[in-house]
Amino acid sequence: SCYPERASRETRCANEILSNLARQAYRRPIDDADMEILMDFFRIGRESKGTFEGGIQLGLRRILMSPDFLFRLEQDPENAEPGEVFAISDLELASRLSFFLWSSVPDDELIDLAAANRLSNPVTLERQVTRMLKDERSQALVRNFAGQWFHLRNLNSADPDGLVFPNFDENLRNGFLQESSLFFSSIMTEDRPVTELLTADYTYLNQRLARHYGISGITGDDFQRVTLTDGTRQGILGHGSILTVTSFPHRTSPVLRGKWIMENILGAEVPAPPDDVPALEENAADAIDILSMRDRLAKHRNNPACAGCHNMLDPLGFALEKFDGIGRYRDLDEGGLPIDASGVLADGTPIDGPADLREAIAKTPEVFVKTFTSKMLTYALGRGLEFYDMPTVRQIVGEAEKSEFRFSTIVQEIVKSVPFRMKRAASQDDENIDLADI
Repeated sequence: SCYPERASRETRCANEILSNLARQAYRRPIDDADMEILMDFFRIGRESKGTFEGGIQLGLRRILMSPDFLFRLEQDPENAEPGEVFAISDLELASRLSFFLWSSVPDDELIDLAAANRLSNPVTLERQVTRMLKDERSQALVRNFAGQWFHLRNLNSADPDGLVFPNFDENLRNGFLQESSLFFSSIMTEDRPVTELLTADYTYLNQRLARHYGISGITGDDFQRVTLTDGTRQGILGHGSILTVTSFPHRTSPVLRGKWIMENILGAEVPAPPDDVPALEENAADAIDILSMRDRLAKHRNNPACAGCHNMLDPLGFALEKFDGIGRYRDLDEGGLPIDASGVLADGTPIDGPADLREAIAKTPEVFVKTFTSKMLTYALGRGLEFYDMPTVRQIVGEAEKSEFRFSTIVQEIVKSVPFRMKRAASQDDENIDLADI
């Protein structure tokens, strides 16, 4: 921000540079005590290195070693009783908000409002959330929240077998990620109902991905918004990204796909399989009698320890079985046998294929919205939800229903919620660390 033309101006310039950097790094206004420490380090660096840059370097190193930079400090009030619930300060709220929506530090506008104790005003807070969602930095929600929730991060480690899926390459992997990212971003930036993550009749494709999906009329490397008309790929369940990360390298897995739907769409916990359960029997390479996936899983379910979970998971996964291990639509499985994508859900609803599955889930939109809200609240708080958080989740879903479950409404309600704006004072059993001693 400045450079001294002569030695007499070095101190003033160093003060300006280090105070600006410290304000961003510490996420709060800087006082004289802060600057006294940093300027001491500047002077030591200036003398030992013999240059202005050497002084700035040591001052910056001191900033990066400060607990104020390394930790998001949320101090208990001096007179707080152990276990008492209290509202966090405006500056702490600014950091919570910016790391939630931007995965980064608060900007000057947030810090200025927080320093003036105006950020916690409900009207001001709502306006700031609206501003931040419109800012390009909110794309961090796509990369981090959607990447975490939908397991898009697992695409990097997905390794489809080249003999079984010779058409899979890095261009396709990147295309999967781009499609799902642009799709989620459109729901957010256009402030659409989050239920459209399941039901939207559009996606984003380039020529390579469209050809992979069997969709004609798309040319070029640039991604474009495409209306879907065949009823099979609507929503996130038709994305190659999801279908690939829920498959094994050499074949699909109705169990993995069913588990993914249970946990990430329906919000139900799936217990881990017992330790002594054998793996699903594979068809031998020289087998004469080839068994379909459905028949092999039927044999697997004969084990009583497996049947309970598989009766819930398998129908969900079989509904997507006409998508192969890298998301192409097909009528025959890996063994050349016709695919039966029918099943009966736990509530007795018969389904046959992805369109029926999507329709069955969409009949109770509040179930999916509750899952979305729980996942986003977990992300916003940086911790898992407890039983005492569930009333907050239900309240947010109820408020969001008034706006047809629009994206911005859920975000606004999360930011206004008690878990986001409040903190519980440390109890006597907690291990307290004096950061001043670090």
